[in-house]
Amino acid sequence: MTPVELAEVLGEPPVPEGTWEREAIYVSAAALRRRVPAGPLAERVRGLAGVVAVEVRGDGFLRIVVGEPAEAMLFEPPRLPEPSWPDFPRTWDNPGFVVRYGHVRASWVLRWARELGVPSGEVRGELLDGAYDRRVLRVLAELPGRLVSRDPGWEAYLVRLALAYHDAHERAPAVPVGDRPAGPVHAARVRLARAVRDVLPGPDRL
Repeated sequence: MTPVELAEVLGEPPVPEGTWEREAIYVSAAALRRRVPAGPLAERVRGLAGVVAVEVRGDGFLRIVVGEPAEAMLFEPPRLPEPSWPDFPRTWDNPGFVVRYGHVRASWVLRWARELGVPSGEVRGELLDGAYDRRVLRVLAELPGRLVSRDPGWEAYLVRLALAYHDAHERAPAVPVGDRPAGPVHAARVRLARAVRDVLPGPDRL
């Protein structure tokens, strides 16, 4: 189940909820907005592969739990406008540096992965189960909804994605450290880095 498939059934992208550190949860007001019965719509969502549970809340919203949060990084990369942030100072106080350096770091990962022989075949998204990886997935999951929003708030979103990725880059490395061999978890994190690179604007090098 990809975010696109879920949005097709609901008629609109759902909204991620919570931190996703334990469960990957979306909520949707599609039944209320479309003025359709929530029960049958929930049944259609339950029929999607990868959906673990669907609950109709008292307020009419659907609460959807998915088993593969890594599906959030499977999307056609949008072309987001780069805010007019200054290039300097290159410090963490400058949101432009935070975002561009996030793009640079993700680009580094893709180059290092090729040099270090990180496998590039099938990616096992279920291995992105650590807190730092899931925080990045949680922010990426907001993309479909923001793309159709009248007020997407791209500047704040880009900074949040970049900060989440900086933490993941440092605490959950995508390339082997020391003499450790490259494995499937590294391949999954490289795929995550590619998704982040495609969303964050910036140069490949600073």
